[in-house]
Amino acid sequence: MVHWGTKVIEQLANDLQSSFPGMGGFSKRNVFRMRAFYLAYQKVPQAVAQLDNLPIFNIPWGHNAILLEKIKNNKERLWYAQKTIECGWSRTTLEIKIKTDLYNREGKAITNFSKTLPTSQTDIAQQAFKDPYIFDFLTLQEEHLEQDLEQGLIDHVQKLLLEMGKGFALVGRQYHLEIDEEDYYIDLLFYHTKLKCYVVVELKARKFDPRDVGQLNFYLSACDDLLRDETDKSTIGLLLCKSKKNFTAEYALRDIKKPIGIAEYETEIIKNLPKELKSSLPTIEEIEAELEKTEIINELKSKF
Repeated sequence: MVHWGTKVIEQLANDLQSSFPGMGGFSKRNVFRMRAFYLAYQKVPQAVAQLDNLPIFNIPWGHNAILLEKIKNNKERLWYAQKTIECGWSRTTLEIKIKTDLYNREGKAITNFSKTLPTSQTDIAQQAFKDPYIFDFLTLQEEHLEQDLEQGLIDHVQKLLLEMGKGFALVGRQYHLEIDEEDYYIDLLFYHTKLKCYVVVELKARKFDPRDVGQLNFYLSACDDLLRDETDKSTIGLLLCKSKKNFTAEYALRDIKKPIGIAEYETEIIKNLPKELKSSLPTIEEIEAELEKTEIINELKSKF
């Protein structure tokens, strides 16, 4: 019986490199990975004739190496492999999706889609929404403003779209609607190319309030009348909150006739700084006062 120790792997790697000169991929580390690949998937329940249909055989070897190293569960590995094929993820993107635990977030938003969307659209819409959304490319204070969140997302629009997922196209920020000679502004307006509908996203830098649903419902009705044409499906709403209580969110959606999802978002928080450093950081008011003082001093200097 051959024991796959380090020396055996080294000898096999050397033999392969000698047998196939000029061909890469036979390093000691890669041969270890090949063995790990075989051991990981040898018992995956699949008809022999359908083995080639497994997504792991239709993604690059580098992606498979990441799945072997980062994930222990075969079901989860196959899920990420299939998503890689569907979304065309690079290795870097795959690592980001694993790091942010997309497997356990996708399709988890609280919604009323089963009651408000056609059956053919319900599953696709549900899977298009997550909970929570991970905006770890933003660093905000614990008590931040919605404007700060919105500006940060726009400043990192490529990363925002990557987190929103395949099919989301940004139409506008603070999208203007005029109704009864009054001005209204949608925080973020998207169009989903697969769902064939507009998606209104409202940001709340606080915990969920049931009254937020009424505002979003109003925007959906307005978009259906003012933006949607005959080829578009019903507009969908997504309410992103700093926190929520699930039963409260479910009750708030129970009798709403427009399709709405509710989810939380997460960002990097400045609270990770040491307390002594946080306490030494100036407030906005202090910064403005210092700038004003500097301007006055410079003005006085220029006169003498």
